[in-house]
Parts: sequence; C-alpha cells; structure tokens
Amino acid sequence: MRGGRMLQAIAVAWLLLFVGDFVSTFCYHVPEHVFGKLHVSVHHAPRKNFRHYAVLSGRPSVVADGLLGALPYIALSVLLWSYSWQGVLLGMIFGQFHVWWRHTTALGWRTPGPIAWLCRWLLITTPEQHWRHHHNSTIGYGDIFTVFDTPARCMLKQLRRWRARYRYFLVSAG
Repeated sequence: MRGGRMLQAIAVAWLLLFVGDFVSTFCYHVPEHVFGKLHVSVHHAPRKNFRHYAVLSGRPSVVADGLLGALPYIALSVLLWSYSWQGVLLGMIFGQFHVWWRHTTALGWRTPGPIAWLCRWLLITTPEQHWRHHHNSTIGYGDIFTVFDTPARCMLKQLRRWRARYRYFLVSAG
C-alpha cells in the first residue's frame, strides 16, 4: 500500500471507530441505560464478569446486546467501504481487538504504565476505565474513546430527568 492509500486507510479506520463510538454511545448505550433493560441486565447485573457474559454465555440477550452496540460500526463500514476497504477492515479489526482488550481487567490483566499513558494521550478507553463503568453505570462512557464520557453523562442525567418528568406518558403510551 502506497503512502497516500495508507493515510486514507488510517483515516477511514479512525473515522469508522470515532463516529461508530459516537453513534453507539448516544443512540444505543446511554438511552439503553435509561429506557431499556437489555444492556443493563447483560453488563451491569451483580456478580457478572466478562467470562460469564461474553465468553461462556450462549444467551441470545448477550448476542443481541453485542449486535445492537456494533450496528453503527457495521452500517458505517458499508458506507466507508468504497473509500477504503483496507481502512474498514483495519477499523473493524482494531474495534474487535479493543472489545476483547477492554475486558481483560476481569481476567486480572493490568495495562502497563506506558500503554496507559499513551491511551490517556490518545483519549482511548483502557480496560480499567471500562471496568469502572461495569461497576458504576453513571461513569466511563465511550467504548473506544474517553472523549464521549462527559457528554454522555450529561445526556444520561437529562434523559433520566425527562423520563421522571414524563413517566405517566411513557407508561400509558405502552
């Protein structure tokens, strides 16, 4: 791959991951914490760990939650494929690697200091940050990028206020 194509592939991979994380966070993850039960039951129920819900579980709810969280990345992959299929593949591989990596804390692995520093500098979520979200669902948003945490917390508070204020309409409409 020549220099220009390599830069294009890197740009498409980054765009796929950044926009995918944005859409997944604000269109699925945060609203699911307020209005849904699927994500919370799969990821935030007491005494659950990564091995239980992601590796050993064959439960359809686990697969459905993973698919719903991945849907923005898949849709963006289709849109970005014609610009750089190499970038799409690179982004999807990195994204899958990150899903596995961010759950290694449950297995006892700790991020080495230099890698943790680089992740902070690049605004990339570490396993330790993601694990905090598993234990406290009001912090640690952004599956890949930490830049989405603060706006996601604001959105979470606002959606909770909205749900409390309009709960009569939400209940009676269903």
